[in-house]
Amino acid sequence: MIQDTIAAISTAVGEGGIAIIRISGPQAISGTDAIFRSKISLKDADTHTVHYGHIIDPASSEKVEEVLVTVMKGPRSFTAEDVVEINAHGGVIAVKKVLDVVLQLDGYRTAEPGEFTKRAFLNGRIDLMQAEAVIDLIRSKSDRAFSVARKQAEGVLSKRIKALRQTVIELLAHIEVNIDYPEHDVEAMTSAYIREQCELAIAEIDKLLKTANEGKILREGIMTAIVGRPNVGKSSLMNVLTQENKAIVTDIPGTTRDVIEQFVTLNGIPLRLLDTAGIRETSDVVEKIGVERSRDALQGADLILFVLNYNEPLVDDDRQLLEQLKDRSVIVIINKMDLPGRLELAEVEQYVSSDAIVRMSVLQESGLDILEATISEMFFEGQLEANDLTYVSNVRHIALLKRSKQSLVDAIEATHVGIPIDVIQIDARQAWESLGEILGDEAGDSLIDQIFSQFCLGK
Repeated sequence: MIQDTIAAISTAVGEGGIAIIRISGPQAISGTDAIFRSKISLKDADTHTVHYGHIIDPASSEKVEEVLVTVMKGPRSFTAEDVVEINAHGGVIAVKKVLDVVLQLDGYRTAEPGEFTKRAFLNGRIDLMQAEAVIDLIRSKSDRAFSVARKQAEGVLSKRIKALRQTVIELLAHIEVNIDYPEHDVEAMTSAYIREQCELAIAEIDKLLKTANEGKILREGIMTAIVGRPNVGKSSLMNVLTQENKAIVTDIPGTTRDVIEQFVTLNGIPLRLLDTAGIRETSDVVEKIGVERSRDALQGADLILFVLNYNEPLVDDDRQLLEQLKDRSVIVIINKMDLPGRLELAEVEQYVSSDAIVRMSVLQESGLDILEATISEMFFEGQLEANDLTYVSNVRHIALLKRSKQSLVDAIEATHVGIPIDVIQIDARQAWESLGEILGDEAGDSLIDQIFSQFCLGK
């Protein structure tokens, strides 16, 4: 049973209209009441009410800050414990003074990263999948990613995993009966039932895994490297896509010396853009380091935007890079279409499909809509589903679903070769445990600690 009470600043550090200190635990209300002066005692306050007053320094009895205090009595709170939120004036000094007074109370300590959400999980208010969705809500970079995370936080995906576990537990119960009462076992019927239940579960897992690629992209974004020779318009493209002057643009080749990263959303598609140094042979020591980093970014990219200059013919550096990118997800951008053409498009089409060639003028901001449509077609088969937001987006969940599926496949194969039913039970139980690990039912303490350590302080 949790005995201590935790407190932390829940709003971002810096100046703002208000700052919120969140407190959770058995002494949240009584402790805060000892340093709060108002017309009503917080102990007597109704749950989910807000009260005006002042935080008092118990050592000097002086007013520290004018505040609004919200009382939420467990289990009707985020952590399922008594929770108090102190709304103070936004500002580093004001909120720090209040937090210092709060942490002087007996039984209080500073919350660890993610500990409020962890308590919600430990107290049974949410499962581990819902807890992880809270991180995704905070980190969402697009409306659709936010919607997917919100659905997961509400438990939509958890319900499907629980239904899967129910299918497997029914299979396990049937196997247990046949192990305990072998005299009533009809081997042919048992094998058929095992295959039927396993195939039902596998079909549902396959439906979820089908969304994994799109879900992972929505969660993490498409790692997109903008590459090409110097002075073809890479940095200009970066600036147009981000609507910022993030990268320095000049007519001098080799201006970009390092990899610049920026997150953007194109028509609902999240991209982690990497503007790289122009790839070419150079004797400049600093530029050479930039070129090497560009090559590293190229290796780790999910998508490569290879920029060519319409006003220049292909050179050997272009041909070599195009040859290297033949088996990669690449879109060739023919930039500077507003200038006279000296580039042989037919030669470019020897390396990539015409569907993966986009003609643009970054200067005139033309062709952006075609680029967006091409990326969408490449990664989402044209469009994302508008209504079904049940995407599997977490790498941990994807791995466990695959592990569960393999265990079920092993169980089916075991029935065909006459393996004893008590051995088949091991495969079925492994599938059930893998699904339980997604929800947190079978997760160890070290995994739980690792997951919640990724949260920001105060969440």
